[in-house]
Amino acid sequence: MGENRSMAINSFMVPLGTPAPAFALPRADDGGTVRLADASGAPALLVIFLSNHCPYVRRIETAVGAVAAEYAERGVVTVGIGSNDIDRYPDDDAEHLVEQAKRAGFAFPYVMDPTQEVAHAYRAACTPDFFLYDAGLRLAYRGEFDAARPKNELPSDGASLRAALDLVLAGKTVPEPHTPSLGCGIKWRPGNEPA
Repeated sequence: MGENRSMAINSFMVPLGTPAPAFALPRADDGGTVRLADASGAPALLVIFLSNHCPYVRRIETAVGAVAAEYAERGVVTVGIGSNDIDRYPDDDAEHLVEQAKRAGFAFPYVMDPTQEVAHAYRAACTPDFFLYDAGLRLAYRGEFDAARPKNELPSDGASLRAALDLVLAGKTVPEPHTPSLGCGIKWRPGNEPA
Protein backbone atom coordinates (compact mmCIF):
# COMPACT_ATOMS: atom_id res chain seq x y z
CA MET A 1 0.00 0.00 0.00
CA GLY A 2 2.85 2.40 0.68
CA GLU A 3 4.54 1.93 -2.69
CA ASN A 4 6.26 5.12 -3.88
CA ARG A 5 4.72 6.96 -0.92
CA SER A 6 8.17 8.13 0.16
CA MET A 7 9.74 8.27 -3.30
CA ALA A 8 9.31 11.75 -4.73
CA ILE A 9 8.96 12.09 -8.47
CA ASN A 10 9.15 15.01 -10.88
CA SER A 11 6.49 16.24 -13.25
CA PHE A 12 6.72 15.04 -16.86
CA MET A 13 7.33 18.55 -18.25
CA VAL A 14 4.74 18.44 -21.03
CA PRO A 15 5.78 20.51 -24.10
CA LEU A 16 4.91 24.20 -23.89
CA GLY A 17 2.15 25.23 -26.27
CA THR A 18 0.22 21.99 -25.70
CA PRO A 19 -3.55 22.72 -25.66
CA ALA A 20 -5.39 22.16 -22.39
CA PRO A 21 -7.28 18.86 -22.62
CA ALA A 22 -11.03 19.13 -22.19
CA PHE A 23 -12.59 17.82 -18.97
CA ALA A 24 -15.93 17.66 -17.21
CA LEU A 25 -15.48 16.54 -13.61
CA PRO A 26 -17.62 16.52 -10.44
CA ARG A 27 -16.85 18.91 -7.62
CA ALA A 28 -15.82 17.22 -4.37
CA ASP A 29 -18.17 19.42 -2.34
CA ASP A 30 -21.51 19.38 -4.16
CA GLY A 31 -21.05 17.10 -7.17
CA GLY A 32 -21.65 19.94 -9.64
CA THR A 33 -19.76 19.65 -12.92
CA VAL A 34 -16.71 21.78 -13.67
CA ARG A 35 -15.61 21.97 -17.32
CA LEU A 36 -12.61 23.30 -19.18
CA ALA A 37 -15.06 25.53 -21.07
CA ASP A 38 -15.74 27.36 -17.77
CA ALA A 39 -12.32 29.02 -18.25
CA SER A 40 -13.27 30.41 -21.65
CA GLY A 41 -12.40 34.10 -21.83
CA ALA A 42 -10.11 34.01 -18.78
CA PRO A 43 -6.62 35.51 -19.17
CA ALA A 44 -5.12 32.33 -17.73
CA LEU A 45 -6.10 28.90 -16.41
CA LEU A 46 -4.23 27.13 -13.64
CA VAL A 47 -4.86 23.39 -13.28
CA ILE A 48 -3.34 21.81 -10.17
CA PHE A 49 -3.26 18.09 -9.43
CA LEU A 50 -3.54 17.82 -5.66
CA SER A 51 -3.85 15.33 -2.84
CA ASN A 52 -5.00 15.60 0.73
CA HIS A 53 -2.54 13.10 2.19
CA CYS A 54 0.67 14.01 0.30
CA PRO A 55 3.24 15.82 2.48
CA TYR A 56 4.49 17.82 -0.52
CA VAL A 57 1.01 19.26 -1.01
CA ARG A 58 0.43 19.75 2.71
CA ARG A 59 3.66 21.75 2.95
CA ILE A 60 2.38 24.40 0.50
CA GLU A 61 -1.42 24.07 0.51
CA THR A 62 -2.20 27.25 2.48
CA ALA A 63 0.08 29.28 0.22
CA VAL A 64 -1.56 27.69 -2.85
CA GLY A 65 -4.95 28.83 -1.58
CA ALA A 66 -3.63 32.35 -0.99
CA VAL A 67 -1.93 32.67 -4.39
CA ALA A 68 -4.99 31.31 -6.22
CA ALA A 69 -7.25 33.80 -4.41
CA GLU A 70 -4.90 36.69 -5.13
CA TYR A 71 -4.70 35.91 -8.86
CA ALA A 72 -8.44 35.22 -9.10
CA GLU A 73 -8.79 38.98 -8.56
CA ARG A 74 -6.85 39.37 -11.84
CA GLY A 75 -9.11 36.92 -13.66
CA VAL A 76 -7.08 33.73 -13.37
CA VAL A 77 -9.27 30.62 -13.17
CA THR A 78 -7.89 27.84 -10.95
CA VAL A 79 -9.13 24.25 -10.78
CA GLY A 80 -7.79 21.66 -8.33
CA ILE A 81 -8.04 18.02 -9.37
CA GLY A 82 -7.84 14.96 -7.13
CA SER A 83 -6.94 11.92 -9.24
CA ASN A 84 -5.61 9.46 -6.66
CA ASP A 85 -7.08 5.96 -6.33
CA ILE A 86 -9.46 6.50 -3.41
CA ASP A 87 -10.01 2.78 -2.90
CA ARG A 88 -6.40 2.41 -1.75
CA TYR A 89 -5.99 5.99 -0.51
CA PRO A 90 -9.29 6.90 1.21
CA ASP A 91 -7.71 10.07 2.65
CA ASP A 92 -8.13 11.48 -0.87
CA ASP A 93 -11.88 10.83 -1.18
CA ALA A 94 -14.38 13.65 -1.68
CA GLU A 95 -15.05 14.17 2.02
CA HIS A 96 -11.34 14.57 2.78
CA LEU A 97 -10.77 16.89 -0.19
CA VAL A 98 -13.57 19.13 1.10
CA GLU A 99 -11.87 19.17 4.52
CA GLN A 100 -8.57 20.05 2.85
CA ALA A 101 -10.14 22.88 0.86
CA LYS A 102 -11.49 24.40 4.08
CA ARG A 103 -8.21 23.90 5.94
CA ALA A 104 -6.09 25.38 3.14
CA GLY A 105 -8.46 28.14 2.08
CA PHE A 106 -9.07 26.82 -1.44
CA ALA A 107 -11.73 29.09 -2.93
CA PHE A 108 -11.37 27.43 -6.34
CA PRO A 109 -13.32 24.34 -7.46
CA TYR A 110 -11.76 21.09 -6.29
CA VAL A 111 -12.88 18.23 -8.50
CA MET A 112 -12.59 14.44 -8.55
CA ASP A 113 -11.07 12.45 -11.42
CA PRO A 114 -12.33 8.95 -10.52
CA THR A 115 -11.39 7.31 -13.84
CA GLN A 116 -7.98 9.08 -13.85
CA GLU A 117 -8.58 9.90 -17.53
CA VAL A 118 -7.98 13.60 -16.95
CA ALA A 119 -4.69 12.96 -15.13
CA HIS A 120 -3.63 10.86 -18.13
CA ALA A 121 -4.75 13.56 -20.60
CA TYR A 122 -2.76 16.25 -18.79
CA ARG A 123 0.19 13.89 -18.27
CA ALA A 124 0.13 14.62 -14.55
CA ALA A 125 2.81 12.73 -12.67
CA CYS A 126 2.81 13.92 -9.08
CA THR A 127 1.04 15.89 -6.42
CA PRO A 128 1.35 18.78 -6.59
CA ASP A 129 1.61 19.20 -10.36
CA PHE A 130 0.95 22.67 -11.80
CA PHE A 131 -0.17 23.42 -15.37
CA LEU A 132 -0.59 27.09 -16.32
CA TYR A 133 -2.36 27.90 -19.59
CA ASP A 134 -2.56 31.25 -21.38
CA ALA A 135 -5.70 32.97 -22.66
CA GLY A 136 -5.66 30.65 -25.69
CA LEU A 137 -5.57 27.64 -23.32
CA ARG A 138 -2.06 26.68 -24.45
CA LEU A 139 0.46 25.48 -21.89
CA ALA A 140 2.67 28.36 -20.78
CA TYR A 141 4.27 26.95 -17.62
CA ARG A 142 4.61 23.61 -15.89
CA GLY A 143 6.80 23.45 -12.87
CA GLU A 144 7.19 24.05 -9.18
CA PHE A 145 5.11 26.33 -6.97
CA ASP A 146 8.21 27.45 -5.11
CA ALA A 147 11.30 25.91 -3.52
CA ALA A 148 9.56 24.83 -0.28
CA ARG A 149 9.74 21.07 0.34
CA PRO A 150 8.81 18.92 3.34
CA LYS A 151 12.44 18.64 4.45
CA ASN A 152 13.45 22.29 4.20
CA GLU A 153 12.57 25.46 6.06
CA LEU A 154 12.20 27.74 3.04
CA PRO A 155 9.08 29.93 3.05
CA SER A 156 6.23 28.81 0.83
CA ASP A 157 5.40 31.96 -1.12
CA GLY A 158 4.64 30.61 -4.59
CA ALA A 159 7.57 32.56 -6.06
CA SER A 160 8.06 30.36 -9.13
CA LEU A 161 4.38 30.18 -9.99
CA ARG A 162 3.84 33.89 -9.28
CA ALA A 163 6.61 34.82 -11.72
CA ALA A 164 5.00 32.62 -14.38
CA LEU A 165 1.52 34.03 -13.70
CA ASP A 166 2.77 37.61 -13.97
CA LEU A 167 4.44 36.90 -17.32
CA VAL A 168 1.38 35.12 -18.74
CA LEU A 169 -0.93 37.92 -17.61
CA ALA A 170 1.42 40.40 -19.33
CA GLY A 171 1.14 38.38 -22.56
CA LYS A 172 4.75 37.22 -22.36
CA THR A 173 6.34 33.79 -22.53
CA VAL A 174 7.76 32.13 -19.42
CA PRO A 175 11.43 31.53 -20.25
CA GLU A 176 12.77 28.04 -19.77
CA PRO A 177 14.10 26.18 -17.96
CA HIS A 178 11.13 25.62 -15.66
CA THR A 179 12.01 23.78 -12.45
CA PRO A 180 9.85 20.63 -12.37
CA SER A 181 7.32 20.18 -9.64
CA LEU A 182 8.30 17.51 -7.12
CA GLY A 183 5.92 15.43 -5.08
CA CYS A 184 4.27 12.12 -4.36
CA GLY A 185 3.54 10.08 -7.45
CA ILE A 186 -0.12 10.01 -8.43
CA LYS A 187 -1.68 6.90 -6.91
CA TRP A 188 -2.83 5.11 -10.04
CA ARG A 189 -5.47 2.44 -9.89
CA PRO A 190 -3.92 -0.99 -10.56
CA GLY A 191 -3.22 -1.33 -14.26
CA ASN A 192 -3.88 2.37 -14.89
CA GLU A 193 -0.27 3.59 -14.64
CA PRO A 194 1.01 5.71 -17.55
CA ALA A 195 2.82 3.67 -20.21
